[in-house]
Amino acid sequence: MEAQLEQFREDVYEAFPKRRDTLMDLLDALSSNTTARSVVELCLTPPFRCGYGSVYTAIAGFFQADDPGTSFLERQSYDQTLMRVIVPYLPPPTQRKFWLFGLDVTPAPRPFARTLSDRSFVYAPNTIRGNKPIAIGHQYSTLAALPEKAGPQAPPWIVPLTTRRVGSVETGTEVGVRQVKDLLGDGALPFKDDLCAEVGDTACSSVSFLGPVTHADLDNLVTIARLRGNRTVYRPAPPPLEGSQKRGRHSWYGERFSLKDETTWGPPDEETEVSYITPRGRIYRVHIEGWRSLLMRGTREYAMHQHPFTVIRCRVFNEKGERVFQRPLWLLCIGSRRDELSLIEVWQAYRQRYDLEHFFRFGKQRLLMNAFQTPDVEHEENWWQIVQLAYVQLWMARSIANVLPKPWERYLPRQNSEVAAPAATQRDFGRIIQQIGTPAKLPKPRGKSSGRPLGLRMKPRSRQPVIKKGAEKPKQAQRAA
Repeated sequence: MEAQLEQFREDVYEAFPKRRDTLMDLLDALSSNTTARSVVELCLTPPFRCGYGSVYTAIAGFFQADDPGTSFLERQSYDQTLMRVIVPYLPPPTQRKFWLFGLDVTPAPRPFARTLSDRSFVYAPNTIRGNKPIAIGHQYSTLAALPEKAGPQAPPWIVPLTTRRVGSVETGTEVGVRQVKDLLGDGALPFKDDLCAEVGDTACSSVSFLGPVTHADLDNLVTIARLRGNRTVYRPAPPPLEGSQKRGRHSWYGERFSLKDETTWGPPDEETEVSYITPRGRIYRVHIEGWRSLLMRGTREYAMHQHPFTVIRCRVFNEKGERVFQRPLWLLCIGSRRDELSLIEVWQAYRQRYDLEHFFRFGKQRLLMNAFQTPDVEHEENWWQIVQLAYVQLWMARSIANVLPKPWERYLPRQNSEVAAPAATQRDFGRIIQQIGTPAKLPKPRGKSSGRPLGLRMKPRSRQPVIKKGAEKPKQAQRAA
């Protein structure tokens, strides 16, 4: 594993277009950080060998577009380059017969950044009951690989592949569709012909996401998404009787299948059970039912009647036979190769989607994901991608990290896992890079900058409006009579 980590660091170092040495030091400082609470404080850590000003020049040099008019395409190409660096280190699946990926969107609140452009109202959970779950800022969509776990108590590691900002003129589903197409449509990656499954939340069960994905040339993709409990889907319409053909097209949709109306379900086409042990040692039993060949209404652009899917209901019971959760979990499984996945594999795949939530929490608490308070959108996007690379670097070092428990954790039972958790790997990463070294060269002192001319006054940044998505356009003034 040490050799793989060294080779990965060499590949990342060569992929940086500018400021390679400073960026590598910044990655090491972030991966081994245990004290810094802001981005600039990373310059005080031992791995960072430059001054505090180099922190900002490194972030700015992570990606710089050659032409502002083609900035979007250039960044997309750079994302693809970084993805090709990460993917060769993914372990191929052995316990399951498909690659598993997860897609999710997380908020980046910036309520006080009045000079930051393209801010909008974004969804952000709120712990206080009665408050609206919104914030002012940006959103970022992350597509990650979900590798197989060694056991039920294995740490929740993921491998983020791409992280892109959701602009105010687009939605998270639109960005997610592009990420999935870029991943599976790249012939240089090993996913083009292998069976792949992608798991997502309720946004991935909408026509705005399933329409572009199912109509793309992605025959090897199976999408697993959660359905809201009030959704209504349809059974295929029976063929018309002979001699009863009327004018017009025969209806594609038959009887309703309402998730909140049990009388419309009918007997399931398949059902099974599986048990699992919780981290506290409790044995839970999961009853899974599946209804096949259901349809959803599409749009003029995407005719969804050509893409049937399977609806799955999951209920969890404890040892006494009592329901653990009040509401069942409804899942959707769509794709031309969906029948190759069993109901248990679909449920297990969606259950692993929650590892994305652990990644976002760890990134925001330990990797300073939301701590870079910059007024430049491009620098903020650069920082999120740097955090992604730092997490992947920790994932590469998970097997060689020593677990160093804190004083109050020494009496806790040790986890029976061959790999360390993300936090434990971060605490030991400083020792690892001292042992394997760094591809970055020593910085050369270049003296002190002369700074700004005496008496120069910088023009204040202009304040940017907060964009409200879906706002009604102002009505045209009525003509005078």
